[in-house]
Amino acid sequence: MKLLDERLWCLFKLRWQQTLTYWSVFFSFGLCIAFLGPTILDLRCQTHSTLQQITWVFFSQQFFLLLGSSLGGLFKKTLLCSLSALFSSTLIISLVFSIIPLCHNVILLSIAMAIAGLAMGVIDTIANLQLVKLYQKDSAVFLQVLHFFIGLGALVSPLVADPFLTEENCVQSTKGSSNSSSSDIGHLRSSMAHGAGMLFHNASRYPLHTEGISITRVSFAFWIMALINLPVPAAVLALIYHERLLPCSNDSQRLLDRDSTSTTAGSADDGHGSVFSCCHPDKLRGRPPTFFLIHILGGAILFITDGIIGSYAGFVYTYAVLPPLSMAHKTAGYLDSVFWASITAGRLAFIFLSYAYKANRLLIFSLMAVILMQCLLLLFYTSDVFLFIGTCVLGLCISSVFPSMLAFTEDMLNYKGCATTVLVTSASTGEMVLQLLVGSVIHSKGSYAFMLYGTVASCIGFCLLLLLLYTQYLHKKQTGVVSSPLRSSY
Repeated sequence: MKLLDERLWCLFKLRWQQTLTYWSVFFSFGLCIAFLGPTILDLRCQTHSTLQQITWVFFSQQFFLLLGSSLGGLFKKTLLCSLSALFSSTLIISLVFSIIPLCHNVILLSIAMAIAGLAMGVIDTIANLQLVKLYQKDSAVFLQVLHFFIGLGALVSPLVADPFLTEENCVQSTKGSSNSSSSDIGHLRSSMAHGAGMLFHNASRYPLHTEGISITRVSFAFWIMALINLPVPAAVLALIYHERLLPCSNDSQRLLDRDSTSTTAGSADDGHGSVFSCCHPDKLRGRPPTFFLIHILGGAILFITDGIIGSYAGFVYTYAVLPPLSMAHKTAGYLDSVFWASITAGRLAFIFLSYAYKANRLLIFSLMAVILMQCLLLLFYTSDVFLFIGTCVLGLCISSVFPSMLAFTEDMLNYKGCATTVLVTSASTGEMVLQLLVGSVIHSKGSYAFMLYGTVASCIGFCLLLLLLYTQYLHKKQTGVVSSPLRSSY
C-alpha cells in the first residue's frame, strides 16, 4: 500500500502553501493551550495572588476559547476575512506571550488570557473550516495532520518553560519563613498541570506567601515562546500576499471582487458561520429532521470525547496520588506527559490510517477501544504499571475522534451545513464543563469515581455514534441516496 495516494499528493502540491499555513496556526493553538499549567505557580508569584485567585486565569482562558469557537465562523465570508482573522489571532498570541511577564496583577493576567483564549477559539474554528473547504471529500487525512500540530505545540510549550520554573516557593516572605516545602511545590505544580486538578478544589490546603519578594525567571520562557510563534503570523501574511489579497497587489481588487461575488452566489447554500447564525430560520427552513439530528449527535459525541480528554489530562495525576495507588508526586507527574505524547503519536499514526480506512470505521474502532481501555483501567485500578500502559493506549485510541468526526459529519451534510462550527464549539464546551464536573465528583465521591465516570461517558459516546450512523442512513434515504449506515459517504 502506498503511504499516500498519488491524487492526494497532487492535491497537496497544488495547495501546499495554504495547507502548511493552516497546519502552522494549529501549532500556535497547541503552544498556547499547554503553557499555563506548568507556569501557573510562577505566575502566582509574579502577581502575588493566592491559589484561589490564580485559578480564575484558567477559567478566563477556557471561557473565551469557547466564545471564540462559537463566533469564529463569522470570519469566513471571504478568504481575505478568514486569513486576516488568522493573522490577527496568531499575532495576538505572540503579543500575549510578550506581555504576560508585565502582568503583575491577577486581573490583568486574566484579561490577557481571555484575549489569548478568544484568539485560540477563532483559530480552532477557521483552520478547520478552511481545510474542510479546501479538500472537502479528501479532507480526512489533512484534518488528522492539522490536529497532530496541536499535540506538537502542546509538547513544545512545557519543554520551553521547564528550565525557567522555580522549584521552591518563589515568593520569599519578608519575615524570612517559608510554610511550603519543595515537595509541596512539586505536588502543586503537577496537580495544576492542565488547570483542572486544583481548580477551585482544596487550594486552601497549601498556604503560600503572597507578600514578599518575587523570585522567578519564567519571563524568559514567555519571551522565547513569543519568538517561536512569530513565524506563524508571518506565514499567514505570506499566504495573504500569495493569494494577492494585499492592497499593494495589482490584482488584489479583481480577486477581492471575485471572492465577494462567489461568496454572495453561494450564500444561499453555505451555512457556515457562528453558532448563532447557523440557527437563523432562513437557513433551517425545509431541512429534514435528520439534518438537525446529525448536528446534535455529532456535537454530543465530541462534547463527551473532548470532555474525556480534558478531564483525564487534568485529573489523572490527582487520581494517581490518592489512595489506593498513592504514587509519589514525581512519578505521577509523568502520566500527563505520557497521555499527551500518546495523543500526538496517535494522530500521527491516524494520518495514514485515515487514508486506508473510512472515517466511520475509524470512529467505531476508536470508541470501542476507548471503552475497552476504560474498563480495564477500572478493573486494574490498583496497578501503577497498568495505569501508565492504559494512559498511553487511551491517548492513542481517542486521538483521532475529533478530526474523523469532523470529516465524517461534514461529508454527510455535503459541506453545506454548520457542522464545523457546531462540532468545534461542542468540543470546547465539553472540555470546559466536564472538567468542572469531574473535579466536583472526585472531591465529593473519591478517586474511584474518576475512572467510573470515564467508562460511563465512553459508553454513552459509543451509543451516540451508533445512533448517528443510523441517522446517516435515514438522512440518505430522505435525500434519495440509500446506502448501508456503516458505509462511509466518501
